[in-house]
Amino acid sequence: MLNMLKALIKAMRPRQWIKNFLIFAALVFDQQLTHIDPLLRTVVGFILLCLGSSTVYLINDMADLEQDRNHPVKRHRPIAAGELSVSVARIAAATFFVISVGVGFALEPYFGVVILGYMTLNLLYSFWLKHVPIIDVLILATGFLLRVAAGVVLITVQRFSPWLYMCTTLLALFIGFGKRRAEMVLLADDANSHRRVLDGYTIPFLDQLMIIVSGTTIVAYSLYTFFAENLPDNNLMMLTIPFVLYGIFRYLHLVNVENAGGAPEEIVLTDWPLLVTFILWGLTAVAILYFGT
Repeated sequence: MLNMLKALIKAMRPRQWIKNFLIFAALVFDQQLTHIDPLLRTVVGFILLCLGSSTVYLINDMADLEQDRNHPVKRHRPIAAGELSVSVARIAAATFFVISVGVGFALEPYFGVVILGYMTLNLLYSFWLKHVPIIDVLILATGFLLRVAAGVVLITVQRFSPWLYMCTTLLALFIGFGKRRAEMVLLADDANSHRRVLDGYTIPFLDQLMIIVSGTTIVAYSLYTFFAENLPDNNLMMLTIPFVLYGIFRYLHLVNVENAGGAPEEIVLTDWPLLVTFILWGLTAVAILYFGT
């Protein structure tokens, strides 16, 4: 029983939950981080979003069972490795789905709609859209966008800027194309046999997409710091631009020089330059938003 529980937790991919912290963007950037009720609602929303995303991961692993067993990295996932039975995974996925959607609608109907839309979109991705080049990465980026939207609908926002939706989407596209490039490098000539969509990409093509998206991300974030409403009038938010620049350049270095990027959530947690940059960006942004006027 204990081994099964450990395997289930591993299959839920808790490291992936780092993406769900985007739900706190509305709370932080709307300057409500110190307000108890919005904070508690967002924390509950974060937990439900984690359960919802884990539901998708379990279903995806069950659907890709045979492919994962032939993959050099994914074969170690609990279901593919035989550590977690399909029947237990199926029951857990159904339970997590009912809890996340049911409690989500009870907490806030619009949040329930967002989390249900997030899970539906990801299931469409798992069974169909992940095989369509470019669309597959656009769907992944939409998932990031819905995480931000989930935080917006949970609280009454007054200062949250739509610019952040654009920046989130562009950054997600950048990471998504980097992930595809890393997969192609890892799998080499056998790439399309493991992930069919990779047959629609080439490394030079992905490099071009990453250049376009990274440049657009930098421009969009810079414009946000200067022109978004409800930021401090003294334009102090521009001080966060260097962190964004270095973070993007560092990720490009990891993808192109060190052939990393296949697991972005692990890079954020294990690459110290990138982790420190992210923390400094967050601390600087919070200091400016809450004490910059």
